[in-house]
Amino acid sequence: LSENPCNNKRLDLVFIIDSSRSVRHYDFEKVKEFILTILQFLDVSPDTTRVGLIQYGSTVKQEFSLKTFRRKQDIERAVRRMMHLATGTMTGLALQYAVNIAFSETEGARPLRQNVPRIIMIVTDGRPQDPVAEIAAKARNSGILIFAIGVGRVDMNTLRSIGSEPHEEHVFLVANFSQIETLTSAFQTKLCVPHMCSIVEHHCDHFCINTPGSYVCRCKQGYILNADQKTCSTQDLCAVEKHACEQICVNTPGSYVCQCYEGYELDANGKNCIVVDYCALDNQGCQHECVNTEDSYYCRCHPGFILNPDKRTCRKPDYCSLQDHGCEQECVNTDDSYFCRCQEGFRLNPDKKTCKKEGFCALAQHDCEQECVNMEELFVCKCHPRYTQQHHGNMCSRVDHCVESNHGCEQLCLNTGDSYVCQCSEGFVINEDLKTCTRVDHCALSDHGCEHLCVNGDRSYTCQCFEGYRLRNDGKTCKHKDICSSVHHGCEHICVNADESYVCQCYEGFALREDGRTCRSKDICKSVNHGCEHVCASAGDSFVCKCQEGFLLREDGKTCKNKDVCKSVDHGCEYACVNNDDSYICKCQEGYVLKEDQKTCRRCNEGPIDLVFVIDGSKSLGEDNFEIVKQFVSGVLDTLEISPKAARVGLLQYSTEVRTEFTLRQFSSAKDMKKAVSQMKYMGRGSMTGLALRHMFERSFTETEGARPFSANVPRISIVFTDGRAQDEVSEWATRAKQRGIIIYAIGIGKAIEEELLEIASEPSYKHLFYAEDFTALEDISEELRAQIC
Repeated sequence: LSENPCNNKRLDLVFIIDSSRSVRHYDFEKVKEFILTILQFLDVSPDTTRVGLIQYGSTVKQEFSLKTFRRKQDIERAVRRMMHLATGTMTGLALQYAVNIAFSETEGARPLRQNVPRIIMIVTDGRPQDPVAEIAAKARNSGILIFAIGVGRVDMNTLRSIGSEPHEEHVFLVANFSQIETLTSAFQTKLCVPHMCSIVEHHCDHFCINTPGSYVCRCKQGYILNADQKTCSTQDLCAVEKHACEQICVNTPGSYVCQCYEGYELDANGKNCIVVDYCALDNQGCQHECVNTEDSYYCRCHPGFILNPDKRTCRKPDYCSLQDHGCEQECVNTDDSYFCRCQEGFRLNPDKKTCKKEGFCALAQHDCEQECVNMEELFVCKCHPRYTQQHHGNMCSRVDHCVESNHGCEQLCLNTGDSYVCQCSEGFVINEDLKTCTRVDHCALSDHGCEHLCVNGDRSYTCQCFEGYRLRNDGKTCKHKDICSSVHHGCEHICVNADESYVCQCYEGFALREDGRTCRSKDICKSVNHGCEHVCASAGDSFVCKCQEGFLLREDGKTCKNKDVCKSVDHGCEYACVNNDDSYICKCQEGYVLKEDQKTCRRCNEGPIDLVFVIDGSKSLGEDNFEIVKQFVSGVLDTLEISPKAARVGLLQYSTEVRTEFTLRQFSSAKDMKKAVSQMKYMGRGSMTGLALRHMFERSFTETEGARPFSANVPRISIVFTDGRAQDEVSEWATRAKQRGIIIYAIGIGKAIEEELLEIASEPSYKHLFYAEDFTALEDISEELRAQIC
């Protein structure tokens, strides 16, 4: 032992182990072996190295704290007994638990003033379902050294956001769980080197952080390290952070706020500034328009109006009364000016001001068809050019030159303005004498795009092809009747003519490849290295792998797994074994729950409890998932002894309002209660979780609705179920309920917000908060929840 560099080494070491569904059972066993190997070289005792262990999935489970065990063999026994959670991946929640609880003095961590190194060793195989960067930074700033170990396809940027710097000393990535053992010797060196913070006078103002062979000083949040690298001063966050304030940034203790210049006000986002809208207040009394200025406003009128002396109302100007308009008879106002108008029987002169009396023609007292000419005391009618006057003198008709003259046109005569022209019928052209016509030779004028022959017709032409060709649909170009014989088709087996092209075909027993020319055997399995573990089956141009009876195809599409794991392993389940992907889980009969070993069963507590379900019935849930939630509630009821003296149960459903489905006093048997649950109608609107918590706090646990008095010391429990963000505040009513002694379990599915779940759930959150990616995981949550309630 004297040669062991870890001998007498003082450490507070917490393992954080990913126990998500993606970690398979045998891989989880390899992680346990890795921990046991690390323990071999540690000097474990209350005065030297203390060890704690957390595993996490959708929830966080502390297997043992820093103060639980005093001997190494007790820790090893606890690690070997540790059961796989097989749920989600809430890495951030696990780190939060470590910072707030696992490294607290009440859980066995030694005070910071003793300079005992605090170390997290986290092992994960997947992408977190919650934020990790901020809480990991908080852990590091509090003096915790973090080693991040990723297995498989873990995002390296995520690992770097978790691990301490320098990353090459604290961040590790291995291809699979079998390789994790290769890190053992590296960790013996890293964990057992002298920690300088504990053996030198470091003079760090806030925190001393050990690094390999040395140390660095760190400051609390809101402070920065001075040039001496030891003391700390308040941080000017406005100068060093991307505060995004549009105008003014003002420092506050540990943070900052944005402000605006005079004449501006802060937008709802707390960063941008908007001009103060003086006109927003009832238009400031302006009749037409209110116009903002830099520090005030003014009223403005629409075009064609002027502002009255009160500077608010508007009126139309009277231009005819404002100036000498000069109109001889009448002045008429317009929107922005005026015009002169004459009385009936007069018309306006070109000067637009004076008037003169109109004649017979202007007064429409004539019946001329085209033109009226005023005389002294009468009028006469005239016709336009190229028209002649009829016998009555007032009517006109066009001159027909083709009728009145001997035009000599062979085919058609067409009147023009004051003469005529000869034209020819369709298919003829006019000769040089401009009177006679000859037939058009369409093909002589042009080939008209005919690829082979142009043939003249009576009124037009047609295209024709040479022998062995035929005309295409365009009526001009020609194509070969046998394409296969006229081109180098490249078909491996058979060429078949097809309209203007050809297609390749294959002999029987063969199929055409994607190149459309070459052929392959239809039995793909015989012609490729398919890699199928059991059976290869051809499927068109490809193949599929299949498994023998009793096996299922894995996600890789090639290898097979046993359908019934329970029959192939010694599962040790006391009551029933249920297959679960590549592993299994144990189940208990109705009225019983699993013990901590996850194999044996115990009877559910028959003592009295008052239990109220608060169920999310919002639109985002959907009717199918609502039915799954109802089955979940019925499953919990199956484990309880429902009676007035034992378990009393009530249920609320909420969306934009809250509905009491049944109170604590309404049913005295599980049968009636489950019938009410099955008949419950889905509300399907908004998500007012805060309103539901208030209803539960103010009404559901009253003696009027069936709750037993506080003096009876009956546990009051509420199970709150949600699948999304609340549309109202949840913190106030959740806090009041918990202060009144109500124990709240929060269950979040899918898009549920972790911060809201933490506000709702009772402490410690790792026992009272459950999260799952989707509704298929509700059964796993149900098992653990029933065990907690019982």
